[in-house]
Amino acid sequence: MLVTLVFLGYAAKLYPIGFVTQLDNILYDIRLSVTKPGTVDDPFVINDRVVILDIDEKSLAEIGRWPWGRDRLASLIEKLFDKYGIVLVGFDIVFAEPDSSSGLPVLEGLAKKEFRDSAQFHNMLGQLRPMLDHDGLFAKAIKGRPVVLGYFGILADSSAEGASETGALPDAVLPHGTFAGKNIAFATWKGYAANLPEFQKNAASSGHFNPLVDLDGVSRRVPMLVEYKGAYYEALSLAMVRTLIALQSGKFPNVVPGYPSDRVLSKGYTGLEWLEVGPLRIPVDENVGALIPYLGGQGSFKYISLADVIADRTPVEALKGKIALVGTTARGLWDSRSTPVGGVFPGVEVHANLIAGMLDHRIKQKPPYVLGAEVVLLAIGGIVLSILVPFLSPLRATLVSLVAVLLITGLNLAVWGWKWWTLDTNMVLPLAASLLMTVVLFALNMSYGYFVESRSKRQFTELFGQYVPPELVEVMAEDPEQYNMAPKSTDLTILFSDVRGFTSISEALSPEHLREYINEYLTHMSNIIRGKYRGTLDKYIGDAIMAFWNAPVEDKDHPRNGVLAALEMLRECDTLNEKFTARGWPTLKIGIGVNSGNVRVGDMGSKQRRAYTAMGDAVNVASRLEGRTKYYGVGMLVGEATRTLVKDVVFKEIDKIKVKGKDEAITIYEPIGLEAEVEKKVLDELRLWHQTIRSYRSRQWDQVEVNLLNLHRMNPGCTLYELYAKEAAGKRRNPPPAEWDGVTVFDEK
Repeated sequence: MLVTLVFLGYAAKLYPIGFVTQLDNILYDIRLSVTKPGTVDDPFVINDRVVILDIDEKSLAEIGRWPWGRDRLASLIEKLFDKYGIVLVGFDIVFAEPDSSSGLPVLEGLAKKEFRDSAQFHNMLGQLRPMLDHDGLFAKAIKGRPVVLGYFGILADSSAEGASETGALPDAVLPHGTFAGKNIAFATWKGYAANLPEFQKNAASSGHFNPLVDLDGVSRRVPMLVEYKGAYYEALSLAMVRTLIALQSGKFPNVVPGYPSDRVLSKGYTGLEWLEVGPLRIPVDENVGALIPYLGGQGSFKYISLADVIADRTPVEALKGKIALVGTTARGLWDSRSTPVGGVFPGVEVHANLIAGMLDHRIKQKPPYVLGAEVVLLAIGGIVLSILVPFLSPLRATLVSLVAVLLITGLNLAVWGWKWWTLDTNMVLPLAASLLMTVVLFALNMSYGYFVESRSKRQFTELFGQYVPPELVEVMAEDPEQYNMAPKSTDLTILFSDVRGFTSISEALSPEHLREYINEYLTHMSNIIRGKYRGTLDKYIGDAIMAFWNAPVEDKDHPRNGVLAALEMLRECDTLNEKFTARGWPTLKIGIGVNSGNVRVGDMGSKQRRAYTAMGDAVNVASRLEGRTKYYGVGMLVGEATRTLVKDVVFKEIDKIKVKGKDEAITIYEPIGLEAEVEKKVLDELRLWHQTIRSYRSRQWDQVEVNLLNLHRMNPGCTLYELYAKEAAGKRRNPPPAEWDGVTVFDEK
């Protein structure tokens, strides 16, 4: 909410935030560049009546350096109107100083001194004066013709010292007191540099050519009205459009300020939103500036060199019926501007864009009430996002924020150039503040999640990470409330493994090598349990490993995963033995016991030391099975419960046993491998073995001996077959009691 308030204060103009303002300017420039129509040759551009008469390098080379004599400019004016049929001429030039290039001031000085008594000299001077008075010639040329002159003002807040007044200002278009009682932020002057009085008197009109330069130095607007000593003066482009309307209607149109009706906005709103000039309505912003509707980059309007006009090289049809702007692109004279469509842009083309935009109704609206609309939208959006985003998951928060950004941008672009039937909004809405607020709110919540919530997740990870594979910890950390270390009763598959003859191994290795030996073994086994089969590593007991599946993360395939993990551990031992043998270390053999059943699992222990572990009868059985592997000469034994739950693994029944601490007998099995991977000869051996074990329990000793002889040929050296041969022979000599059911009882662990 604090972030929202900060942006609301900025939008309400309570304080500036330079970065946001600059970003808004950049986004405005991007929209303008992407949507600009093109040049006057573009079929979508209506107005191609404006041409630029350019004082270019070619003109300076042919005619001479600037300024040219006013007699030449007078001839130019006459040629433009009389020969070329120009409709209207505007000068992006100020004629603030007299033209002395003819020598007339020198001759008049001689007439007052050295030749004051020479009637012949005075008579000759009287005949020459009309031809040598270049200013008079220019004033006569523009008199009665639609010529608009330009001038500039000195802003009240500029660094220029003093309040100089040069030349003659035109009549104000709106008198003092027009906007009394209305708080409108006009651009205000403290001085000006205007044209000579005789030029101003004979010109059809005059207008200033001052842009409103933004803080980044870019010209995006021109003030249609500026204030000087309480009166209001128009821009060059506006003066030319008014003069054009006067030519068409026979009367100069008034400039009428436009305000919205009270039924639309509150009575306290005094914003000036447009200027009515005859049939045209020109939108203005809070500074009474019009946004310059750039057609494109430099050269969007037709440029004609003045040298070609003066030398009659320009076809008449190129200028006939056109509105002409006289300006310069020559280096050293170039009145350049930084604009959204070019870093160096001719000032004269700025006025051309404005004139064409007014006539084509392409001036975009940025009324002062947009400020209030932005405040309302920011308040609504900020409150909604502030309340909504913190309660969403990171993915949903990202999607919501992205949708918000797209909606804000889409609405802004729609309003920018929305045309629907007769409705043409053509409006500029601020964009940076709302986008930045959305991004900041999202980033703030994500940062909170990272720095605060991730701390609890890290603690959670540290708690379970030593037992559970990292990928499971990540899943658990997404919703920690579902997982805790409180003891509970559930079905698990438990695995115990132990290295056989570890004492001998430890005696054969140095302490350093023993450390490497056991570390490498435990690392490889743990990677299989945790990394591949997503088991929970309970503890190391010397060289022994205890692990289980289905806690703390649910695993519906926990019996299968436990069995497959054990099989891979046995295969990994063969790989490790190759490495150990190459190093001259003893080979290792392991025994593994796997069992499934209902146990208690959770945080257990003493006040001094606790651990996340499992306890119960199924755990004890798994441990006992691991201990029996050596007796039966197999690498792994699984309990009956595990065997029943795993469907796609081939098992070899080993025996029915009673382990210490249990009264009930259990059937134990040795997993052979996945059904799809077991060879046919192994399956044949299994069928014969299962027949043998059934005969054994039925006391068919002869059949047992025959079968075992065949099994020895199929698998020589099998400890299990030797064990049963010995047991069968013993029972033949000393038959078991009548109640014997084939169960082997173990009194030791």
